[in-house]
Amino acid sequence: MRPLVEHNTGLAEEVIKDDDRVDDLELEIEWACIRILALRSPEARDLRFVMAANRLVPILERIADHACNLARAARAIGAKPRLEPAPDLLKMGRIAREMLREALDSFAASDATTARAVIERDEEVKQLYDRIFHDLLDQLSRAPAVAGAAARLLLVAKHLERIGDCVTDICEQIVYMKEATVIKHQRLSS
Repeated sequence: MRPLVEHNTGLAEEVIKDDDRVDDLELEIEWACIRILALRSPEARDLRFVMAANRLVPILERIADHACNLARAARAIGAKPRLEPAPDLLKMGRIAREMLREALDSFAASDATTARAVIERDEEVKQLYDRIFHDLLDQLSRAPAVAGAAARLLLVAKHLERIGDCVTDICEQIVYMKEATVIKHQRLSS
């Protein structure tokens, strides 16, 4: 979000460039998990940890992809007439970042309680997305000259909403790792 807020295309380029490093780390961690499974035959809690870590890695890589898309939008908006991000968009970015940090901390601490609390915060991200979506559509109808920037900000909001979804997936894995309980689709059946 910093490249977007600061209109810093250089920082946006750094984010995009760092994606290759994240891709390499994803493969490295996946191979480490495979080696642990093959050579150590972990049981119970240790097996759940390895399985959760193996499932988290592609989710984290997906979050990095969303960050790259945010940076690309910031780069494109930085070169056009300015349409400042709405306060709700900045709030949405802050919440998504906090959720990710809390999720990673709860993974490191094997803290299912915090992971469950982070999952609940995703609803706030979804509500902000809906509000931003309608606000930007309203701006588009009143000021067609900002259509390109507004469309990109809509994409930014969607990427932030998807990051919230990814963090929820991470937290579901943390609950599985700690409690041996699958909560992935519980909300759908209630």
